[in-house]
Amino acid sequence: MPMVDIDWLKEHVEVPSGLTYEQLAKDLVKVGLEEEEIHASQVTGPIVVGYVVDATPEPQKNGKIINWCHVDVGDEYNETDENGNKVPRGIICGAPNMAAGEKVVVTLPGAVLPGDFRIEPRKTYGHISNGMCASERELGLGDDHNGIILLRHYGFTPEEYEALKPGDDAMHLLHLDQPLLEINITPDRGYTLSYRGVAREYHHSTGAAYTDPVKELNARVPVAAGEASGTVPDIQVEIDDNNPIHGVPGCDRYYARAIRGFDPTSRTPNWMRRRLIRAGVRSISLAVDVTNYVMLDLGQPMHAYDMDKLEGPIVVRRANEGEKLVTLDGKEHELSPEDLLITDSPNGQRASRIIGLAGVMGGLYGEVTAETKNILLEAAHFDQVSIARSARRHKIPSEASRRFERGVDYQLQPAAAQMAADLLIKYGDGEASEKPTDVNNTHRRKAIHFKASEVKRVAGLDTGVNAISDILTDIGCTVAGGGNGEFSVTPPTWRPDLNEPCDLVEEVARLVGYDEIPVTVPPAPVKGAVGLTADQLRRRRVADELAEYGMVEALSYPFVGDNDYKAFGYDAEATKKVSVEIANPLYGDRPYLRRHILPTLAATVQRNIRRGIENVSLYELGHVYLWNPDAPAIPALPGGVKPTPEQLAALDAGLPDQPDHVAGILTGLAENTGWLGGKRPVDWSDAVEAVHRIADRLGAAIELDQPAAADVPAQWHPGRFARVNAAGTFVGFVGELHPHVNEALGFPEHSAAFELNLTALFSTLDGKPVQAKPISTFPPVKQDLAFTVDDKVTAAQLEDVVREAAGANLESIELFDVFTGEQVGEGKKSLAFAVVFRSPDKTLSAEDSEAIRKAIVDKAAELGAQLRA
Repeated sequence: MPMVDIDWLKEHVEVPSGLTYEQLAKDLVKVGLEEEEIHASQVTGPIVVGYVVDATPEPQKNGKIINWCHVDVGDEYNETDENGNKVPRGIICGAPNMAAGEKVVVTLPGAVLPGDFRIEPRKTYGHISNGMCASERELGLGDDHNGIILLRHYGFTPEEYEALKPGDDAMHLLHLDQPLLEINITPDRGYTLSYRGVAREYHHSTGAAYTDPVKELNARVPVAAGEASGTVPDIQVEIDDNNPIHGVPGCDRYYARAIRGFDPTSRTPNWMRRRLIRAGVRSISLAVDVTNYVMLDLGQPMHAYDMDKLEGPIVVRRANEGEKLVTLDGKEHELSPEDLLITDSPNGQRASRIIGLAGVMGGLYGEVTAETKNILLEAAHFDQVSIARSARRHKIPSEASRRFERGVDYQLQPAAAQMAADLLIKYGDGEASEKPTDVNNTHRRKAIHFKASEVKRVAGLDTGVNAISDILTDIGCTVAGGGNGEFSVTPPTWRPDLNEPCDLVEEVARLVGYDEIPVTVPPAPVKGAVGLTADQLRRRRVADELAEYGMVEALSYPFVGDNDYKAFGYDAEATKKVSVEIANPLYGDRPYLRRHILPTLAATVQRNIRRGIENVSLYELGHVYLWNPDAPAIPALPGGVKPTPEQLAALDAGLPDQPDHVAGILTGLAENTGWLGGKRPVDWSDAVEAVHRIADRLGAAIELDQPAAADVPAQWHPGRFARVNAAGTFVGFVGELHPHVNEALGFPEHSAAFELNLTALFSTLDGKPVQAKPISTFPPVKQDLAFTVDDKVTAAQLEDVVREAAGANLESIELFDVFTGEQVGEGKKSLAFAVVFRSPDKTLSAEDSEAIRKAIVDKAAELGAQLRA
């Protein structure tokens, strides 16, 4: 989030003397710019200017060379010798740029640097070092740690440098004692990512006099080269966007201006360097620093090219499949046909060389270096969506992309280039071209028909027509009409967020003050719309039941990619073909919406296991997204008009199906070792229990169907998996994860999971309240039945047969033993069940129970099962 420096802010708006950062934060929050934090200085003194009297190199045994220095830090801070005379302090310094005669920044004993690093006298390399000569990084001023700060390189004029005396307060000199206000910017307020925008908002909040710097700059902008002016531009520019995103060209304005005869040895002035560092921007060189400074001040991202390396025409185009770019940070990026590029035309080959990823970051080729004498300044206007997608695709959240994706003033480019030219010429000599290139395909903002009565209707504010007109004019709108309470309002070019009447209502409410909106008693709810729907209540019951079972709810992003599919045992290519692809994914490696919850929940379980939490029991309730290849195209509806029921139906018809699912994963130990017994690892039965608990809570009758091993999906253990059916409808699956999946995900052995389609499950319910079954008061009959069956017969198949044969008097059945061995023969196994019979209306006689037992044995024989003695 942007930093606000009062000293910089006051260049654009009048602020009262003695304004504190606390009061500034209160003033800005009135107009919606929230305080993120007031950053107090992490540095305390004494920190002073020092003059290096001498620096004696001393080679060390480890090959390192240190300097034993004597530094004059002024009479107040110099050491006192045995005769009572003030003498320079002895300081050890290992920086390679330390030299006698330099003016440096000295941190004295008692000073505290960032990271709570305290400066104290200490013996090192055979000397007592009574202070430290500091680098930028040690003071929190930047990343440079290659040497100490040499004040002659810090942008002071010769007169300013000469005036620096040993002992001068370096805290004040470098503004180390000044706080900063960090503000929170909402995505629709991109213009406030600049001092021009923040100053305007301070004016709205307090009424302080505001001066727009762009007006004065525009008065000095030369006429662009071309037919109108009868001049030829310094370099030809062409916009060739053959693949516009969402129907909008990626670039509708490109402004370029040349600076010739620039002195590459020029240094950034101290005041600019200091402001950049306080804003969190690293100082690099005068040319680069000027473009960054203009961006922070006006809000227009810029780029500087070494003009001698470029060959026209410059072409703004989309990338071709397979093209790559090495950006200024040294990283290579494989480009997408959606990426917008800046290219030039070497050897007459038009648009063949990439020099930048438009609106995001420049390329290595064409960058300004220490030898650059001729500079080409780029100030362009790029489409918000196109830049946002490129920045996220390549994971480059640059300062430029942050501004373009929120919207930049499309009339700002000439003024920004003029300001940059002024600064480069003032501090780096040279001459600005009077033949700038301006390819301008922008369009005038459309006027909004606005009724003053909307403010009362929507916001409840009783604001007069004239007051509304004044507010809209003050924010930069052109307002016409108003006699009958209706206006034609044209928003300013720096406010792309103002497009509808409701946007103007919000602006009026914001500047009148949200605290002025009257408090009203909410109307009584509409009859029939009280409380939660039946399905909402059911989802709550599911969540409650799983929480009572000991599981913890998780909420994961619904995005998946190839790695998620493969790790969870899916055929990635086949699954992608039926998945909904996201046009602008938050993560480049997860560009699809999930078809199941388990793959995304597995990522959360993985994260817990990596942090040492192996006993995990998580569940998630959420949507999945099922692509329908036959769905119609989603229509584009006009803005500012309430959609008709038919239009809403057309929108819904084009969307993917989004049923509610619930999924759970259990890993590690189900029970820890304790005085009640030993530990027990999780297995498939724990997941099955969770599914039964859900069904019981909802009053759903479910059946578990165990398919043949060949029909089990690849992510499940072939012998410990079941399909869940309700009223003949498939609603989910449950079981133990396949060992390959556990290995790929790093899960413990025998990890279990389940996933249910709640939308499908709810559709099988009759909506009637769950009825508790009466408990029979008659005695039960308990028996153990052990059958010998073929290996291919599953326990579930035999259990179904027992249930069918036993009839209504079967109260419960539980498999308690599975045995294989010589006693039962090769290819055979023994399945033993504990069964309980009980009649609701009589005591079962020995004859009754024997008849049930015989019916079970006879029915089991159809599966080839034989009752063991």
